[in-house]
Amino acid sequence: MAGRIRDDDIALVRERTRIDEVVSQYVTLRPAGTGSLKGLCPFHDEKSPSFNVRPQVGAYHCFGCGEGGDAISFLQKIEGLGFVEAVERLATLAGVQLRYVDGGQPERRQPGTRARLVEAHKAAEEFYKEQLHSSPDAAAGRTFLAERGFDRAAAEHFRVGFAPRGGSALLSHLRGRGFSDDELATGGLAASSARGRYDRFRGRLVWPIRELSGDVVGFGARRLFDDDRIDAKYLNTPETPIYHKSQVLYGVDLARRDIARKSQAVVVEGYTDVMACHLAGVPTAVATCGTAFGEDHARVLRRLLLDHEEFRGEVIYTFDGDEAGQRAALKAFEGDQQFVSQTYVAVEPDGLDPCDLRLKHGDAAVRDLIARRIPLYRFVLERALGRFDLDRADGRVDALRATAPYFRSVRDRAKLNAYSRELAGMLGMDVDEVRAEVARAAGAAGRTGGTGPGAGGVRGGDRGGRGRGPLTEPGRTQAAPAAPQTPLPDPNEPRLSAERELLKLVVQSPTVVGPAFDAVEESDFTHPAYVAVRRASAGAGGVGTSAGGDAWVSTLAAHAPDDAVRGLVTALAVEPLRAAGTPDQRYAGSLLARVQELAVARRIADVKSKLQRMNPVEQTEAYNKLFGELVALEQHRRGLRERAVGGLG
Repeated sequence: MAGRIRDDDIALVRERTRIDEVVSQYVTLRPAGTGSLKGLCPFHDEKSPSFNVRPQVGAYHCFGCGEGGDAISFLQKIEGLGFVEAVERLATLAGVQLRYVDGGQPERRQPGTRARLVEAHKAAEEFYKEQLHSSPDAAAGRTFLAERGFDRAAAEHFRVGFAPRGGSALLSHLRGRGFSDDELATGGLAASSARGRYDRFRGRLVWPIRELSGDVVGFGARRLFDDDRIDAKYLNTPETPIYHKSQVLYGVDLARRDIARKSQAVVVEGYTDVMACHLAGVPTAVATCGTAFGEDHARVLRRLLLDHEEFRGEVIYTFDGDEAGQRAALKAFEGDQQFVSQTYVAVEPDGLDPCDLRLKHGDAAVRDLIARRIPLYRFVLERALGRFDLDRADGRVDALRATAPYFRSVRDRAKLNAYSRELAGMLGMDVDEVRAEVARAAGAAGRTGGTGPGAGGVRGGDRGGRGRGPLTEPGRTQAAPAAPQTPLPDPNEPRLSAERELLKLVVQSPTVVGPAFDAVEESDFTHPAYVAVRRASAGAGGVGTSAGGDAWVSTLAAHAPDDAVRGLVTALAVEPLRAAGTPDQRYAGSLLARVQELAVARRIADVKSKLQRMNPVEQTEAYNKLFGELVALEQHRRGLRERAVGGLG
């Protein structure tokens, strides 16, 4: 086995990797001031974006949950990778040939479980795709696609394939590629019986299911032959270490950029519906994979939509108008509070899904279907009220009692009032009567723990916890039990603002601060966490020796005493500076002077306190010496204040 990756190669990977490009694979980022980007944190639920990225220094930090680090640690956290796996993946993207400390040749480590399973799925995708166009048995699959309006180019674009009818064609192929039976069973590509292992998908049309990163993690397979022993029309990959059906959306890898650009996501029901929408000019379509749309799916879309109070997009569901479609719509409405975005339903009057609609009426009809969307709540209410005779007084009362509980999950009072007014209009009842019934239903939900529609919705993120240490170098392991952590300061504490601003400059633009910072004493900083960062800068060789960038941030974090201070380093790396423009040496000098002025002021207070406690007659010599020190300190303080004010002016 190869040794650890050389430190200079790790540094080169960091240097060549744009952290914003890596993060943007998973989170929609928007400008948030000079040199800063912001989005919804992928590591905790939140209503307002607090996840910050600073490309210039190669760091990210969430001010909500405390997670932070560089591109390597981000990939580790979001993909569940080890340090070496994350570095190797980024090295491949950046074109860096890694070398290892032990061994003369650049020998690769054995990939981890996730990497092996992803490689197996990539190989399976290529095998299936080739079979679709070469296997005689695949004629049924090609016919299926053609009858639904998909030519070879469409099949190639969506990487559709065919699983041979034989029992072990894929197994034999992947064994020849060096994969073990256990790996293929773990990844859901193979299944077992008393007679041994066999291909999970046989005689079916298959669609690769990808994560946001583009990695294939599973497949969806459509029944083609009457003699298929599995009756289910669609068969999906089971739960595996890399595939979790509640967290994946088919087509999201193709749609994510358009979802972010248009602030729109269209949720359809099947793989062919996604294909039809994209080909018809609705490239924001995605579909769940063998399960209902749930909370985890909503989290994925929220991050892509940048769904928060200040920037609202729209989520459009396509449901059939039948009973099953109505149940699906009600379930979606129960989870409606997961989104700040406006939610809609697009229903085709004749009950056609997007694939059939495109086939029968063309691309424009699919686009028109999405354009004719109606608010989700209105669709749910109209379908529910249709079961009652609203010409009768008792029918209106029964309808009100049946629909009022639908709003139990709504916590926004303004929205609740608006819904009550619209429901009153649909019922032809007094708005106060409707509002009272809605309030009563909401109160009943509160007393019973919220068991009605919408109970158990996604809550806002917990902002009290701290994240793990952001930068985990090779060989670093998590201690158990956790060692005591340095207490962190309030970032908005006014008396510490100058210290924090100076340290932000040290982390983000060390060349501007220069060697002058290295002359600052640790005692000039009052909070232990800021003292620790000052100490880390010295341990890293001093600010005067740094060229800045992500390598400097990583080096500082590596010299931090604990996870809390490492998290503080990344927070300082992404937090915007208060400088009006690009910080220069004049601005840095003013901050240095201000921090030193405050330190001198503290010394002055100490000297004055001692003088007050001394007897000038009995301790004349000591008193006069201390008084002279006070005069010198006051003079020094005035000079520092002038420099501080002049630099900031």
